[in-house]
Amino acid sequence: MAATIVIAGVRSGVGKTTIATGIMGALTRRGLKVQPFKAGPDYIDPSYHKLACGVPSRNLDTWLCEHSTVLELFQRAGAGRDVSVVEGVMGVFDGHSSLTEEGSTAQLAKLLGAPVILIADAAKVARSVAAEVLGFQRFDPDLNVAGVILNGVGSDRHLEFCKPQIEATTGIPVLGYLPRKDEFIQPERHLGLIPTVEGTVARQWYDSVINQVEATMDVDAILKLAQTAKTPQATPGVYPEEPLPARTTIAVAQDKAFNFYYQDSLDLLSAWGAELAPFSPLEDDKLPPGAGGIYLGGGFPELFASQLSENAPMHGAIRKAVAKGVPVYAECGGLMYLGKSLSDLDGVTHSMVGVIPAESAMSESRMTLGYREVESCSDSPVLLKGQRVRGHEFHWSTLARQPGPEESVYKVIDQDNRPDGFRTSNVWASYVHIHLGSRPGLAARFVETCAGPSV
Repeated sequence: MAATIVIAGVRSGVGKTTIATGIMGALTRRGLKVQPFKAGPDYIDPSYHKLACGVPSRNLDTWLCEHSTVLELFQRAGAGRDVSVVEGVMGVFDGHSSLTEEGSTAQLAKLLGAPVILIADAAKVARSVAAEVLGFQRFDPDLNVAGVILNGVGSDRHLEFCKPQIEATTGIPVLGYLPRKDEFIQPERHLGLIPTVEGTVARQWYDSVINQVEATMDVDAILKLAQTAKTPQATPGVYPEEPLPARTTIAVAQDKAFNFYYQDSLDLLSAWGAELAPFSPLEDDKLPPGAGGIYLGGGFPELFASQLSENAPMHGAIRKAVAKGVPVYAECGGLMYLGKSLSDLDGVTHSMVGVIPAESAMSESRMTLGYREVESCSDSPVLLKGQRVRGHEFHWSTLARQPGPEESVYKVIDQDNRPDGFRTSNVWASYVHIHLGSRPGLAARFVETCAGPSV
């Protein structure tokens, strides 16, 4: 069983991604095979992990997926790796519910039997940080908070006012710190950090963070803690016992505009018999030949709206595939792209593919965020009519008009059955992101649906 450590925070914005990525990189630099993970439904942070470790990062979500599935995904990815590093989400106890641990980093850490290193922000505090750590330690005695890392330390003198009191009060060792330096701050925009696929994250940022981790954190102690994890054995559930031979090709939009996919969703499609063929709505003028289905994930089409609009040959290729009956499944950014038009952050309206009647526009004040439970309004590539699944929604865009019940992809059960998404013939486009491991059979159905007419 691979060693496992969970890097959690007292809240969002305390440097989880920077510190977790630095630890992953420091362990990788030692020659260890590190498997990265991200708690919760996040597409951007895993891109940082991948650059540090050289392998895709996986999402582990105890609300979206059955706990047995979370263990299955975790152990499949960690097989043959030396150590697994899991970056938490928000504060360690934050999740789906206000009164339970559902979907939280704490619940995931306990499921994995893994020790937690808690990141606390010391930037505007000294000895009082010990009280905060004590509160987290006592809030859930079943959570194994095994170490603390301080972020925002201003000087050696500042550290001397924080570390001794934490250790004396809680008995938890302070395993190091990240100093207050502007060079560690990554640029953000409306959905958080900027995905590394856009090429904005410099290699020198990684090197400086990893160097700092090696200089001011006890990497040996972190690894030793990871080796105390006791993860229960998983049982197969969503993956086939053996990968099935390819029976169809699914074209997957993957470029700077579209890159929000759960790695396990892609792997599940492959395991159930799909050959995945990446294509770029930004750069390519045609779809991959022989594609029996099209999968358009989320991303940032609003930042590349002009280029997407100008690529008329791709619009034509998608419309031609739709006319031939090729199933198209789209999420969030994919919905915006398949619609009639998209108004960008400057208010400029750009024409899009036009196979669904959506007209989307960016909002400066209205963010839609949260877990969703949805019911399918038709037989789709992932669900039969009436079947339910859990998903996630995160966007700043709005629609000129909401879909009617007769044209929607889903009913959002936990929001008064409001309609979501547009469906027309063989196109299903929704704002809800679905993890194809969130219930058995989703990926298999997707592959089966795409094993018909092809491009």
